[in-house]
Amino acid sequence: MTFSNDKPIYIQMSDRLCDEILSGVYQDDDRIPSVREYSVLLEVNTNTAVKAYEQLAREEIIYNKRGLGYFVTKGAKKQILKARKQEFMKERLPELFRQMQLLDITIEDVVDAYKDIKSVK
Repeated sequence: MTFSNDKPIYIQMSDRLCDEILSGVYQDDDRIPSVREYSVLLEVNTNTAVKAYEQLAREEIIYNKRGLGYFVTKGAKKQILKARKQEFMKERLPELFRQMQLLDITIEDVVDAYKDIKSVK
């Protein structure tokens, strides 16, 4: 995984795991890779992976079964979607609207571009 400089690596790791939950790689109550497995996979220090897992556990996205590893919390996908939608609406959308206004881009232009993208897939 290529990490960017705009966020701490452990946050990027937890975001990636959330992306994997959203995309269906991991379902409710599925076991996820161990901290060591994930740190080796992403080529990061084990302590960084521990921080990512601890954050996700605090947010109740994953839970630990002692001796068995970490698992996806029931309803985690719904929780991640809710949090990400709120973040998008509060943090990204206002800047998008500002740029649209500056560039004289209408909602209709965006809808047309969205339809074009959807038809390509």
